Amino acid sequence: MRDGVGASSIHLPAGDWPRLLDFLAERFAEIGRDAWHSRMQRGLVLDADARPLAPDSAYRPGITIHYYRELADEPEIPFDAAIIHRDAHLLIVDKPHFLPVIPSGRFLQQTLLVRLRRELGSDALAPLHRIDAGTAGLVAFSLDAATRGRYQSLFARRAIEKRYEALAPRVDDLRFPFTRRSRLVRGEPFHRSAEVDGDANSETVFESMTPHGEHGLYRLRPLTGRKHQLRVHMAAIGAPIVNDPLYPHLRDEPAGDYSRPLKLLARSLAFDDPLSGERRVFESRREL
Repeated sequence: MRDGVGASSIHLPAGDWPRLLDFLAERFAEIGRDAWHSRMQRGLVLDADARPLAPDSAYRPGITIHYYRELADEPEIPFDAAIIHRDAHLLIVDKPHFLPVIPSGRFLQQTLLVRLRRELGSDALAPLHRIDAGTAGLVAFSLDAATRGRYQSLFARRAIEKRYEALAPRVDDLRFPFTRRSRLVRGEPFHRSAEVDGDANSETVFESMTPHGEHGLYRLRPLTGRKHQLRVHMAAIGAPIVNDPLYPHLRDEPAGDYSRPLKLLARSLAFDDPLSGERRVFESRREL
């Protein structure tokens, strides 16, 4: 780890590049030769034994190297998470809107995982599940690699009750509770999901709706965890979540515009602790 970020790895393929720098500059052309040269000078490119590789290092096909990502102009996200619970094994965090859970795309240091690793000084910290960057609410992390699998199995076995709240237009002819099942696949563009014909791989229980003027506060219980599942299912019943730019696709969100948070909240997590057998119930302190 370096500043809360783990190294990325690549196995060097067969090729006749004179130097490792030549390969990196060609393979990752979007980063640029000068940036790779700087990283190597600062010890951010390593061999399998964690020894720094210099800019003049020869190219050696068949070995594995490690390198640390850097982002030149990473935008700062001006919202903080709150720790709800912490013990030797488990961390429950109340995430704000807009903050990604893990590094991806243009966010590295400005992610929940990296912030927490730096704050807590724990390189072992790992998320047990994820929610969208736009979604606020509860995220569970493992603090102990030895017991991580016990908690991960809860999600794999659907032994965790997850409840969400969403603010969306009222649909008054719905009869609660009801369940929506559908097949979700990668849509167009790639960061969207779409419902298609076929065997269902997603399932959401719509538990209730409380009227709030022209909107309603919907309470949802996802039984599966497909990408954007709740957002797609809400749009499919005629109630796209307030400020959702993707379902339906109404607009493009300007980078750094925090004035229109997605009105979706991961409200609670409930489960039987796999270590103690104790019933655990955690609630977000945020409101839509």
